[in-house]
Amino acid sequence: MRDSRHARLILGTLLTVALVVLTVDHRAGAASPLWPLRTAGSWFFGTVEQVGGSVVRPVGGFFHAIVNAPAAQAELDRVKAENVRLRAGLAASRLDAARAAELKRLLGVAGLGGYKIVTANVVARRGQPGFEDAIEIDVGTGDGVRPEMTVLNGEGLVGRVIQATADSSTVVLISDPGSAAGARLEGGQEIGVVHGVGENGRLVRFRLLDSTAAITRGSRIVSFGSQRGAPYVAGVPIGVIERVEATPGELTRIAYARPYADLTALDVVGVVVGAPAKDPRDAVLPPKEGPR
Repeated sequence: MRDSRHARLILGTLLTVALVVLTVDHRAGAASPLWPLRTAGSWFFGTVEQVGGSVVRPVGGFFHAIVNAPAAQAELDRVKAENVRLRAGLAASRLDAARAAELKRLLGVAGLGGYKIVTANVVARRGQPGFEDAIEIDVGTGDGVRPEMTVLNGEGLVGRVIQATADSSTVVLISDPGSAAGARLEGGQEIGVVHGVGENGRLVRFRLLDSTAAITRGSRIVSFGSQRGAPYVAGVPIGVIERVEATPGELTRIAYARPYADLTALDVVGVVVGAPAKDPRDAVLPPKEGPR
């Protein structure tokens, strides 16, 4: 009992002193003798608050990140999927534009030569028994395609059909070593035979039947044509002579030509289902290239 009264007396005394000190400090303002103590206290407790906040904020951010991680991952996945879709769309657009340009060139060649064609896409490159360089296209007998028909693209001669089903056909390329096509020098009557030599279609061999005929680097050759246009129609550009071999004493001359058609990158081609009414001669040849 006595301890309780003594404690209450001490508590009352401390409260009274505190009130007096607060009153004096408030009325004195900046001149208060307690001003340095109050400033030091503010600095101390403010520093403690800042340190505590710097510790608590990262922890709070960590837990906030954990709570929102699934939503963030979902958004990241959505953005990635959208980027993939946009890139695919851009690639498809470029591919469509390239194919449209190829088709335009092909139709231009067909128009100049008077060839009736069925357009096709190359769907595979594969060898066939007896042939090394062959492709498969997505048109067949249902489209009017038959074996021994000429195949070309917007640059020049590609090959001939050797097999056809209802909806696909196999074409042997002029680069195949087993391939042979009659050819003629531009601007004259000198004829010969073009054979494939492999080498990924970079060159074909042209055997000129008249060993005295003039042939030089840069000379151009076109298809001579076959009877009733099978397997080759006349006037299709074949290539440009790159080198001529010396063949003294031989009855023929041999030269090597770079094909107009890029036989390693075929996409849009045309099958000639109707030969021209007359030989277009050199009308289908592109403008001559400048010095290389």
